Amino acid sequence: MAFITEKYKNEVRPALMEEFDFGNPMRVPTMDKIVLNMGLGEAVQNPKVIEKGVNELAAITGQRPVVARARRSIAAFKLREGMPIGVKVTLREAKMWEFLERLIYVALPRTRDFTGISPKSFDGHGNYTLGITEQIIFPEIEYDQVDKIRGMNITLVTTAENDQVALSLLKNLGMPFRKK
Repeated sequence: MAFITEKYKNEVRPALMEEFDFGNPMRVPTMDKIVLNMGLGEAVQNPKVIEKGVNELAAITGQRPVVARARRSIAAFKLREGMPIGVKVTLREAKMWEFLERLIYVALPRTRDFTGISPKSFDGHGNYTLGITEQIIFPEIEYDQVDKIRGMNITLVTTAENDQVALSLLKNLGMPFRKK
């Protein structure tokens, strides 16, 4: 079991109950899922890029990603309906907690010139989206095997009702937010 799961049960949940005066422990927000998305627009010219994206995302998450396909054709981009243009994976339960722990304590501190993440990327419903510019911050990726630096979007979906509660949840879990 991940360290962060124990931290949530023993420290974060009681702190949130006290801070927001939740009478019922079931009202305390928790992490619902984590969605990782890697857009691979260059796959239109080079289809082998999709395979590399799948392998990298599988190494990072420990779960095989799904190939995202174009919904419609766009002639200006030489894109046809059904062409593979990205990969995505949804993590839940134990894999989600393990990934969140590695993201907070290992990957984010390895980011170049890291000063914290912006607290302004909430969507209004308690979900946080984080953009990462290079996949090499994860220790699972071998630097010698990387042909091109690619970024990804990471969405942390919570059961919080609003952004203030979700911000407090993520801060208590240890997410390194930048000072305003």
